[in-house]
Amino acid sequence: MKSEIDRKFIPSLREGVDMVKMIFFKKLKENLQIKFPEKESAYSGMLAGAMMNELFGTPNPQGKFTAFAELNKDIIQLELGKVVEEYSDLCILLTDALRMHFLCNHQEGIVDNNEEILAKARDYKILLEERDVPLPKGFMELIYTVGKAHGLIAKQQV
Repeated sequence: MKSEIDRKFIPSLREGVDMVKMIFFKKLKENLQIKFPEKESAYSGMLAGAMMNELFGTPNPQGKFTAFAELNKDIIQLELGKVVEEYSDLCILLTDALRMHFLCNHQEGIVDNNEEILAKARDYKILLEERDVPLPKGFMELIYTVGKAHGLIAKQQV
């Protein structure tokens, strides 16, 4: 029974991780548009997506995205190296989301590059190792609070 409950909870945790990814993407895109005003408007979105996918180990397999990521590999790595200084307010959220992403992958038997994801985040100094690993309930409470603050979760009518 317990493993059945756990399996049912994984999609909720993944939704929480996706919300963090949306927030990260939005902030990245806004900042990258300012950093690269000479580039076409789609560039900042593509770069933000590639950075997020690189950090979470979820590359987009479609040809144009794969080609973009390969062509911009150096700038993706350079910009990921700046996350801790430019988005320090997101590091707790990213740390918890990356750990939940790892946990969900582990629970679902997804082992491809799972350890590598955390190691890469650690190398970029994004992963706050001194932070305790969140329990699922605490993670979902954090997601709810942050989601409301960013307007991604509607306030409930009583």
